[in-house]
Amino acid sequence: MRLLFFLFVPPTMIVLPPSATALSSFGRRASSSAVSLLRPPAFVPPRAFGFPRAATRLLAAGTDLEWPTSRVRSTFVDYFSRLPSSPHTVHPSSACAPLNDPTLLFTNAGMNQFKPIFLGQADPASALATLDRAVNSQKCIRAGGKHNDLEDVGRDTYHHTFFEMLGTWSFGDYFKADAIKYAWELLTEVYGIDERRLYATYFGGDASLGLEADLEARDLWLRFLPPERVIGCDAKDNFWEMGETGPCGPCSEIHYDRVGDRDASELVNADLPEVIEIWNIVFIQYNRDERGLSPLPKKHIDTGMGLERLVSLLQDVPSNYDIDAFAAIFDKISQMAGEEELRKYGGLVGEEDVTLRDTAYRAVADHARALSFAIADGAVPSNEGRGYVLRRILRRAARYGQQILKCEPGFFTKLVPTVIDTFGEAYPELVKNKDTIVEVIDEEERAFSTMLDRGIKFFNNLRSEMADQKRTQVRGDQAFFLYDSLGFPVDLTELMAEEAGLTVDLDGFAAEMEAQKTRSREARYANKAGGGKRLELIAEQTAWLADRAIATTDDDAKFQWHVAPEARVQALFSAEGFLTDRPATEGQSLGIVLDRSPFYAEAGGQENDVGVLVLPGGGTFRVDDVQSYGGYLLHTGRVETGEVNVGDAVVCQVDYEPRKRTAPNHTMTHVLNSALRAVLGDGVDQRGSLCNADKLRFDFSHKKAMKPKQLKGVESRVREIIDDGLPVTSLVMPLKEATEIPGVRAVFGEVYPDPVRVVTVGDDASVEFCGGTHLANTAEAEAFVLLEETAVAKGVRRITAVTGASALRAIEEGTALETRVGEAESFAGSDTDLEALAVSLRKDIDAREISAPLKADLRGRIEALQKKAAAAKKALLAMRVDRALNAVGEQILDARTQGQRVLVTKVDIGADGKAANKVVEAVRSLAPEMAFMGVSEEEEDSGGKVLCFTVVPEGMVEEGLRADEWVRNALEASGGRGGGKPNAAQGQAKACDDVGGIMFAGTVFATEKAQGASV
Repeated sequence: MRLLFFLFVPPTMIVLPPSATALSSFGRRASSSAVSLLRPPAFVPPRAFGFPRAATRLLAAGTDLEWPTSRVRSTFVDYFSRLPSSPHTVHPSSACAPLNDPTLLFTNAGMNQFKPIFLGQADPASALATLDRAVNSQKCIRAGGKHNDLEDVGRDTYHHTFFEMLGTWSFGDYFKADAIKYAWELLTEVYGIDERRLYATYFGGDASLGLEADLEARDLWLRFLPPERVIGCDAKDNFWEMGETGPCGPCSEIHYDRVGDRDASELVNADLPEVIEIWNIVFIQYNRDERGLSPLPKKHIDTGMGLERLVSLLQDVPSNYDIDAFAAIFDKISQMAGEEELRKYGGLVGEEDVTLRDTAYRAVADHARALSFAIADGAVPSNEGRGYVLRRILRRAARYGQQILKCEPGFFTKLVPTVIDTFGEAYPELVKNKDTIVEVIDEEERAFSTMLDRGIKFFNNLRSEMADQKRTQVRGDQAFFLYDSLGFPVDLTELMAEEAGLTVDLDGFAAEMEAQKTRSREARYANKAGGGKRLELIAEQTAWLADRAIATTDDDAKFQWHVAPEARVQALFSAEGFLTDRPATEGQSLGIVLDRSPFYAEAGGQENDVGVLVLPGGGTFRVDDVQSYGGYLLHTGRVETGEVNVGDAVVCQVDYEPRKRTAPNHTMTHVLNSALRAVLGDGVDQRGSLCNADKLRFDFSHKKAMKPKQLKGVESRVREIIDDGLPVTSLVMPLKEATEIPGVRAVFGEVYPDPVRVVTVGDDASVEFCGGTHLANTAEAEAFVLLEETAVAKGVRRITAVTGASALRAIEEGTALETRVGEAESFAGSDTDLEALAVSLRKDIDAREISAPLKADLRGRIEALQKKAAAAKKALLAMRVDRALNAVGEQILDARTQGQRVLVTKVDIGADGKAANKVVEAVRSLAPEMAFMGVSEEEEDSGGKVLCFTVVPEGMVEEGLRADEWVRNALEASGGRGGGKPNAAQGQAKACDDVGGIMFAGTVFATEKAQGASV
């Protein structure tokens, strides 16, 4: 029997010597003939790129790892950026939460930020338009949406929600030969990976797509690998597509055999952890549309290699979770685990991980990375979209940590500093936003921890109940209760059910969710879609225009006012494609590309201009939408009258009225941004905006609701700048020079053209990059009213405001309401009338669009009035109760003198139940042997609410007079209801104009029930 020993050593200490046995992920021993991760020691790689010779696998005692994650990352970037023949531009990683791309939940691949290039929609003035080669390590999250690895994380050793993707791109520059050569040289000559463990795949053709095998890629690989390790695969594995339509092409994957010294060709693409894909090279050479595939005018390269997977090979460890980047996080988790046997990660998976300890370690560590990076990039947990995915991730981690690892609540927040220490040098945004990350995660974790124990208890009770009933499926309504009442995402319920050998009725859950679906999202989608498919120009169309020497649209006139220039129709584009041999006729919907245009295309949060194009012969084309695609402005709308042909001269008539109302909203958005920073501090960053003819909306980073004083301060600063009549100027300058302007503001995650337009209000009241239309002077805005400040998501607030005529109306309404409140404060009528007046005023204030700080002030004043009225009413009631008690006392003495056992009387205490209790206590004290019924109107002779209450001594209850029955009988004729106990009860009638009838009914009932009762 052979014994295998495992030794865990921290990354900063000695690891096993080169001669030690190499173990595969299954514990299989590699050949002792030195089938090593690296080339044999005799091999000396070229030094053409200035890289050191590939090191031996492990180092001497007391030294660091030769290939720590940080070095693997930097080596990749350095290799491509220093290539002598074709150096790549180091293009920084985009945010893993793409705040400016609503089509993506998260950045899930390195190519996401380069989509405008692939689609032919890059702004000609932007840095992307001039990019020919690029390299970076991209922060990625695959959770939610089409690319969702969340449910697999923890269960195996290679799935992640957050990971880094090492990527390279060629945009119409080099193609297959160089891409394959660079990949081979980097892997084998720089990283020193043993080429005998490498396999390459190529696209083997697909008859249904009408595509032959990619023999070019195959032959290029045969320069480096023997035929048995160059494998043709089908479209499922080796044909890459961005989506249902758009750029696509065959790809070539590089696979690595962790075991070695064998023929593993049959295991390639078999989804086994011992033979894994490490690098995918995509040859983007086609475009797919409704008609099928067509060649792209320019061919691109898009490559991606998972950093964690590559590091696991270079560090010779069995999985991604065994690399140095996870070591410190695992160590921190182990320190917080609640039991001794849970304080050591063992790398077990599946059935071997009986306690789910190692599954929990992997899930918690992965999720700590995902949350930290996402929040650093501006995303926050919330109830919808990417925010809800983040909430699911956090709650999944919290459940694993508290239930499986027995960690104390709050453990997850304590992992954040360790994550930042591990990755902060490579990604300084983690360090910069450390406090925000900790605060957001802590708040979320606390909120869920209060529900987690209840949810686990509910599930365990449910599990026992199901076992008794011999059921194995959690009903949809039960899963929905966990979701809706206890905050358990359904995938977390599924996970817990699977661990218990159960399933969840997802169809039933979906049915329960139907009533909860967000209609606003559907409405937004329907509105955006406009009831039909939106026309857009992608790579094929922009290339078609460029191939015909059609210049991009000159839109400099968009900054001018009240012009109606003539323009030439360069192209007509419909849902069926470009119209080249026929005109567009009356009633037809299409898009028109002009050589020049005064229309503003939607951008930067500002809605597009609308208007008409006057056609030859006097016809008109209604312009409803204007979008820019790669510099071509597409004017989309409908031919109202006449017809239009390519080459026609048209007159562009912008409807300047909407723009006239939009411009002050846009300019004041800039001023608002500056005012918020002045009042709240430098932590304010723009998170989105909308400017149209009706209002302005501004989203910004801030952790809590603004106080009325802060709102008033912001509103006042904006109004001051309007009153000051400051000039609004713009200047186009080089992007690098513009970024050095003191105090200049730019939107996080936005890509700006070079040169860039800088809009300045006054000397320095506001300085921002902006391509929108603005006022010439702030006085033209006339007025500004901040209508509302609300939460959009955790850590993100939204202000809605108006300018111009809308603001003046809001100010006028606010002034009128303020006058009415002042009059109410001097009101000399009754307290009841004052209370009614205050309620009416509050409704009006809530319903009107007025200044938010003014609304808060008026609400406070109304509350003070209501408190004043309530206090006076309370004092009046106390006086009424005192008088009633005295009167009841006299009536009781008189009744006792006459030998009466029952007293039915009218009392004046309003309809106050507490006052009735005081009367009952007085009766019991003065005449414990007497049965008593009191009847009281809320307002004397009003015909309104009536209160009836009774008290009956125990002896009379035994005779048959029950207090609860007495009340119900007396109120029955008035439609009232009551209840209580046999010896004391209360009831009410909502409206009664016959109080005497109630008293008569009560008298008759008591006489019948109590033996010898006298009333």
